[in-house]
Amino acid sequence: MSEPTPSQSAEDYLERIQELINEKGYARVVDIAKSLGVKQGSVTSMVQRLGEMGYLNYVKYRGLVLTEKGRNVAQAVQQRHETLSRFFSLFDIADSVQARDIEGIEHHLSSETLQLLADLAAFMEARPELLKEFLKRRRAANANRT
Repeated sequence: MSEPTPSQSAEDYLERIQELINEKGYARVVDIAKSLGVKQGSVTSMVQRLGEMGYLNYVKYRGLVLTEKGRNVAQAVQQRHETLSRFFSLFDIADSVQARDIEGIEHHLSSETLQLLADLAAFMEARPELLKEFLKRRRAANANRT
């Protein structure tokens, strides 16, 4: 029987904890709350649940430490995020729009679809003339729609 997958919210916390550890060398509840724009009490509750689920441990004087299981989830979420960002960046989508869209879909894509987008990005990157032609046709089509 396979373990249940973490919720979207849990994935977001694990991803952010890993980012903080990478940036600062540690992750504290106050830092997580500030970076996610949530109350410290909410972070404490989620951290307790993540600990019970085996995704992280609290280490005195070091703060939160992801277990291997937690790191694996965080890395998978970061990889999905990077793949989507790479894909959307090809099409001149504004960073703010990309960020909002990625947050909205990154937890809902199957690994199959994500791999397809990664493959399509690689295909377009290897054929810049094709990408340029696509963008040119898209701009023309959008101009005709207005």
